[in-house]
Amino acid sequence: MAGRSPRTWLSIRVELVEGRGERRWPRPGRLLAADRNHTFAQLALAVDDAFARWDRSHLHEFQMSDGTRLGTTDPELDNEHVVDDGKARLLRLQPGEKFIYVFDLGDDWTHLCTVGNTALDPIETLGIVPAAPTPYFGWGEIPDQYGRAWDGDDGESQPPPDPEFLDLPPLRPWWGPASAEWLGKGRRD
Repeated sequence: MAGRSPRTWLSIRVELVEGRGERRWPRPGRLLAADRNHTFAQLALAVDDAFARWDRSHLHEFQMSDGTRLGTTDPELDNEHVVDDGKARLLRLQPGEKFIYVFDLGDDWTHLCTVGNTALDPIETLGIVPAAPTPYFGWGEIPDQYGRAWDGDDGESQPPPDPEFLDLPPLRPWWGPASAEWLGKGRRD
């Protein structure tokens, strides 16, 4: 059962190393709190949430240092050597262990995962005992999973001109049609 004792919780550092054919430096990263009884499938969802993956229709896979592969098993996928990540629990992880998580086996968003050397108390760190692995710290810019920079980005056209705040509803003093006048006076804090 998830959340039993804080002594069973792990801190897992996840760094995005590469994806879509590009190496990432500096590497964006997240720290995740996870109970040893959580599954690798739950860890995959947490990593995808932490790295803003919104299209979950892609396959994913963990590659352990001993060569074990964990992911979605399906007779139609010709992956009989892959262990079902929905059944495999994080119990197998050891302090200091390093492994890889790959999201989208076509674009190969590859993450280096490192298990922390000390146990984590979820109440102390998060203020709750979550039912699934949960990010609790992070750094760096997260790239869009398809490389898009704006709504409608087709990868070839130039970005639209910056409307400043004129396109927004007047829900803040400097938003909407009055924003040009307000911004011209300078914002007063």
